[in-house]
Amino acid sequence: MVKVIRRGDLARMTGCNLETIRYYEKIGVMPEPPRTSKNYRAYDESHVGRLRFIMRARELGFTLEEIRDLLALVDGGAQTCGEVQVLANTHLDSVRAKIADLKRIEHVLSSTVAQCTGDDVPECPVIDALTEVT
Repeated sequence: MVKVIRRGDLARMTGCNLETIRYYEKIGVMPEPPRTSKNYRAYDESHVGRLRFIMRARELGFTLEEIRDLLALVDGGAQTCGEVQVLANTHLDSVRAKIADLKRIEHVLSSTVAQCTGDDVPECPVIDALTEVT
């Protein structure tokens, strides 16, 4: 017999917010669960696994569209490691680009902040850098 899990229990089991679960159902990354005779949503372990998959993918920075693509491969049951690798490599390239942007931002901020005297004077290199027209 399949253990029936209510939405609140699903949220507690996975650490996912109730509203987030509703949202995932609304956009179709989480399937609508069947209903009990009393019209309660009846989640099961497959929902727990899918929600954990989604949450882990989100932790790794995958967008919902990327997660939808990964789930489409999984749901089709015929995914290959090569297909998943293509999606993951595309995401990895995006992550690396963001890291490069953050490093540039860090360098500019670090050098600008280092120019600050911290004195009670109106001149401030950080403000000057933010108001510069490039």
